[in-house]
Amino acid sequence: MVTDGTNPGAPGENIAAGRPPRGATAAVTTMMRRGGVPGLSLAVVNRDRLLLAAGYGLADSAAKTPATASTSYLWFSMSKIVTATAAFRLVDEGRLDLDAPVDEYVDYLRAPRTTTPSVGQLLNHTAGFGNPMPIRWVHPAAADPPDPEALLRRLMGRARAYRYPAGQSARYSNVGYLAAGQVIAAASGMPFEAYVRQSVLRPAGMEHTGFRYQDGADSATGYVRAPRIVEPLLRGLLPGGIAGSRHGTYLSLNPFYVDGPAYGGLVGDVLDAGRFLQMHLRDGEIDGTRVLSPGSARRMRTIDQAGQPFDHGTGWFRRPTKTPEQWVEHFGAGAGFWNVMRLYPDLGLGIVVMGNSTRMYDFEPLFQILASAPWA
Repeated sequence: MVTDGTNPGAPGENIAAGRPPRGATAAVTTMMRRGGVPGLSLAVVNRDRLLLAAGYGLADSAAKTPATASTSYLWFSMSKIVTATAAFRLVDEGRLDLDAPVDEYVDYLRAPRTTTPSVGQLLNHTAGFGNPMPIRWVHPAAADPPDPEALLRRLMGRARAYRYPAGQSARYSNVGYLAAGQVIAAASGMPFEAYVRQSVLRPAGMEHTGFRYQDGADSATGYVRAPRIVEPLLRGLLPGGIAGSRHGTYLSLNPFYVDGPAYGGLVGDVLDAGRFLQMHLRDGEIDGTRVLSPGSARRMRTIDQAGQPFDHGTGWFRRPTKTPEQWVEHFGAGAGFWNVMRLYPDLGLGIVVMGNSTRMYDFEPLFQILASAPWA
């Protein structure tokens, strides 16, 4: 890793690979300043190689630990693309039918008063589930993880578990992907996390990503930017043991995990995320290992379900836009972290940014620079 001293305005720029194109560092600096982002990491890949990997700012403000390309972040909902990839791996293996009703795999997912959705409808957010606020669906890293099936059974026991008829407009739902995780476990005959490691993470060479922080790995501390007056409210909203100490305008968060691995449980760095993007850019293959069939990889990024605020494919989504570039993406947002992963299939380019700020930051100016750069 080389610390680039040529940009005195850069917030602790640490370059691990490549060289930022003209204007990129200034765009990162502006994005972090306006968005109040303590630290972030980014990676840019094409089909064949890593083009850029860097960290900016601080992964931990109290310890003054710099963010690098190897810093681990909670992926939150970017995990959904990996979950969808695992589902399509089962389809390729002939062990999962996307058109089958979900209760063929998990009986308690049967809809009592409406049509039971298909497996594919879970994955493209047309199953009809609501999307309750998951702010308490987390637990301290040192605590025993809750059973995601117990959480799903509790949600399915509500009076209106299915809020909308299946097959209508796409409505983003964490519950749908929590259910998809149980379907994958049933179809694969093994725990969801184990199948994801076996079928996606290991074949893709994602050695530093999983459902727990790796021993000895550098990790980012999550931060919530909030005035002191609302701090008691935040501490009351979060489960015990997660809210940490205050650092200036930020409340830090102690290490924690998401209760539902399938909808938001991955932990890892941008280098592994970049490999995942490469695999999808190469239609399911990386380093001679085929993770998905070409047809499955292409089907995943076909945006064919209109919705609000996103139009959806299977795993990937896209905000309605008038820009000429064709891309698909996914965000990963929750307490302490905000991430975005985007694929430009026509350009053969993938970009991922992970940051330890709860609020969304304006990444579009940076992505425009990176997507239009003359990468050598």
